[in-house]
Amino acid sequence: MNIGEAAKASGVSAKMIRYYESIGLIRPAARSEAGYRVYGGEDIHALRFVKRARTLGFSVEEVGGLLALWRDKGRASADVKSIATRHVQDLKAKIAEMQAMARALQHLADHCSGDHRPDCPILDDLAGLEPRDLSAMRI
Repeated sequence: MNIGEAAKASGVSAKMIRYYESIGLIRPAARSEAGYRVYGGEDIHALRFVKRARTLGFSVEEVGGLLALWRDKGRASADVKSIATRHVQDLKAKIAEMQAMARALQHLADHCSGDHRPDCPILDDLAGLEPRDLSAMRI
């Protein structure tokens, strides 16, 4: 199948397929006599693997390692589990960080009057101003 068909079958855009090939994440496609990329079932399977791994938040580099392990039939499952476990820990840390950001922003929003006046604790916080600093800023 051609790149458009491969994109449709795998759920990975043609642009991303070309990118993944260019960085060596996936093997270069075979070429027809006219020079067009030709994809087979194994290529589609690898693209679906990449798409699923990226959907789970693995970086391109991590996906490369996972693909290598997937292709290595002599791999130890402990190696794969280690990568997945570390990724889960990273995701949990990111979730906690995002929850803290949401709490901080909600706190600021709760203290903003949201009226016609220009005073805004949200912008003041982003500017790094403490309430006592505001009087010094007024001319």
